[in-house]
Amino acid sequence: MCRERGLAMASHDDATDDHVRESADIGMQIAEFPTTHVAADLSHQLGLKVLMGAPNIVRGGSHSGNIAAADLIKKGVLDILSSDYYPASLLAAVQRMHKEELCNLPEAVATVSRLPAKAANLLDRGEIREGLRADIVRVKSPKNQFVVSQVFNKGNRVF
Repeated sequence: MCRERGLAMASHDDATDDHVRESADIGMQIAEFPTTHVAADLSHQLGLKVLMGAPNIVRGGSHSGNIAAADLIKKGVLDILSSDYYPASLLAAVQRMHKEELCNLPEAVATVSRLPAKAANLLDRGEIREGLRADIVRVKSPKNQFVVSQVFNKGNRVF
């Protein structure tokens, strides 16, 4: 049913080669929170988009002892960050990724905008380009802390 409707499917907490291969074989497109480097690496090799929680970046590692998202960025296998249990962590993670030189700022922003939209088949959003929705978050950086200053939805200011 998901494939028929163009909905992306995600595996969750894959830990082994077998878990990842099963996920790929049944059509998963996203590997959400792989728990080991083996699972993250193979997911990436098989074309699944690797998704980790932004709090993992903000905290400097997993709260449950699993792999660190920063390590996956360094290896070039992390595609997407989600807010997980803490929505404000998205912006804080982007700032930390840039500040700690895990990646450049456009790459960090893409993990919370363009790449998740693309993985979820939401092709009308996720980047600033003519013909797209024009959902934009404007950020300021007083005292070196990213802070949301304005939000636009479909080009209309909503905050």
